[in-house]
Amino acid sequence: MAAADLRGSATGTRQFDSLVSPLHLATRAHGLVLAGGSGFGLAAADPVVTRLEALGAGFRTGLRLVPLVPTAILFDLGFGDASAHPGPGLVETALDAALARPERGEVEVGSVGAGTGATVGKALGLERAMKGGFGFAALTVPDGPTVAAAVAANPWGDVLDPATGEILAGCRVAPESLELADARRVAASLPPTTSHPWETNTTLAVVLTDAALTKLEALKVCQMACGGLHRAIAPALGLYDGDLVATLASGRRPAHLHQVAVLAEQAVAEAIALAVRAADGLGRLPAWRDLVGAAAR
Repeated sequence: MAAADLRGSATGTRQFDSLVSPLHLATRAHGLVLAGGSGFGLAAADPVVTRLEALGAGFRTGLRLVPLVPTAILFDLGFGDASAHPGPGLVETALDAALARPERGEVEVGSVGAGTGATVGKALGLERAMKGGFGFAALTVPDGPTVAAAVAANPWGDVLDPATGEILAGCRVAPESLELADARRVAASLPPTTSHPWETNTTLAVVLTDAALTKLEALKVCQMACGGLHRAIAPALGLYDGDLVATLASGRRPAHLHQVAVLAEQAVAEAIALAVRAADGLGRLPAWRDLVGAAAR
């Protein structure tokens, strides 16, 4: 069962119409792709569709299986080589790795996958930003559901520790400085004539659960899980962000809707924080680990 809530004003998606509309005939998704590369990344879904059909997964039309694979992209062309995007070979490698991983195997996080070119804190431009990444967090209730979140964190705003509100990574006062500027203060003081380039923004979050949910319930989980964006990103849902939350529910375990939604909010927030804590600046931008190292020195 699948649903999505698109809150951003700069989203880039493929086949998300079936997730957003509660009236859409398709209520399920057979896979979901998050990719970098801006619009070029939407093609990353093609090898996934082919692989799912080969595995016997898809919408049964009576003529041929049609896998439904909603895809969302983030804009990361300003970090590194602007011509780089996930091609078919890279997608095949990712599929092989995913299928080889045990069901509860460790999920790689940091500057990987859709988080490879992700950056955070671009209120003062990319040159004063820090490195974002991909994060994953899973919460399990004894005798209850498991609710996890996979997030590619690439926001215009700063990333916060959801437990303390402390800025973990964000815009810096100068390109050569590790001093944080606080994106909220910067945004609150912008004159009306300020322009800003469309560069490297959008946070993509997917809630994954074994709970049994209807499509409307899955949509409500998406809406409440957006609270995780507000807890971990400041400011969230910015003008230049294409933020969205999707929910995939396997339906294996009965659970209360509020229980799933509250866990989803927490998982999204924790996954965003982990994305920057695990990020590597790749020699181009500072990462959270560089701030920690500087503080220790």
